[in-house]
This record gives sequence, structure tokens and C-alpha cells, in this order.
Amino acid sequence: MTPEISSDEFRDVLHSLRVWDRPLPGFDVGEAPGEPLALFREWFVHAAGAGQLEPHTMTLATVDAQGRPDVRTLMLHDADGRGWHFASHSISAKGRQLAGRPEAAIGFYWAAVGRQVRIRGRVGACGPEESRADLAARSRGALAAALTGRQSEVLGSAEELARVSAAAWERAGAEPDAPAPTWTRYVLEPAEVEFFQGDAARRHVRLRYRRNPDGGWARELLWP
Repeated sequence: MTPEISSDEFRDVLHSLRVWDRPLPGFDVGEAPGEPLALFREWFVHAAGAGQLEPHTMTLATVDAQGRPDVRTLMLHDADGRGWHFASHSISAKGRQLAGRPEAAIGFYWAAVGRQVRIRGRVGACGPEESRADLAARSRGALAAALTGRQSEVLGSAEELARVSAAAWERAGAEPDAPAPTWTRYVLEPAEVEFFQGDAARRHVRLRYRRNPDGGWARELLWP
């Protein structure tokens, strides 16, 4: 049995941790482009080159039918003129929440460079053809996971998961184009995008883009 961590031990470790105690990149907002997608792509590639592990992982926040927030970590599938792309089962918790209230927030944190990106907007589901193509472009393991299905449902036992997963892996190997009908690609169309650059002196730089009614973007600095 793992020994229990005491409150004092937990707090000692917690309070010993530091952030941004290393050289961090600057952020000259005067050089920032007029729209957020170009800056996001620049920051993403820079974070990957700086050694940030899994820079494509992101948090997705949604709201359930009772108005309670929910959050989880998943992978970015693309970022283009339509918005930020991700995928899941339509019958999962996030899929049901997005069907009932199709608005969400996405957050990226790249600790290696002290940067965050926050995005809010409306989410739309792509059609079956695009959703199938999304899954076809991924690995056998991703297909096996999609074929396993039942995401967010209560699991009876680890043995049940092992049995169903093994069958899904076998099918994914034999049928690389096997359909997963509930697998859905989503696109978040941004209404707001904020870029945050951490600073050791806590003079963090925050630049927010807000969508105008005409489809253009307004830019504004925020207090840290």
C-alpha cells in the first residue's frame, strides 16, 4: 500500500515549486498579426521546437444541462480558417454537452516557454464524411479506442474493458477503415482568443483578439 501523504508534506512540496525561473521568450505585441490564427500557429511551432512535450494537448471546457462546467484534456486535430478542430464520440459526455449547448472554451499551456492560449467560441459538428476521414488519418490505436466506444459510461470491471478493447484492436487491424458511427469531428469557431506570455517579474503580457460583427478582429491588451 502506498504510504499516505500528510497535509504538511503535500504543502511543503506544493510551496517549493516555482514557475518561470528560466529565460522566457519575449512578446512584442506591436509585431503581432491582425488575426489570431497566424499567431497561434507561430507560437505552437515555437513551443514544439522549444521542447514542449505534447504541445497539441489542450483542455476543453463545456457546460452540462444543469449549467455545471466540465473540463478534460484532449488533442488538437487542426487549426485553420474555420477554427480549432478536435474529435470525440457524439454520445460521450462532451458530445452530449455540446449538442445541448454548442459553446466551449479551449486552453493550451506550454510550460517550456511560459505561454498560454485561451479560445472561446461556438462549436459545430462536422459531417459524417469529414468525421470518417478524421479517424482514418489516425493510428490503429486511435481506431481501436473509437471502436471500443462507450466513452464516459460506467465501466463494470477492468476485465470487461480488456475484453472489449482486445476485440476492437483485432478489428482495427483487420479493417483499417472500420466505421465508428458516433465518432465526430468538431470545430470551435473563435469569438475570443487570448495570448499570454509569462514573465518572471510577473509583468505578464496578455493580448486578446475579439471578433467584430463584421468578421474582423479587435486587439486589446489586458492587465496581468
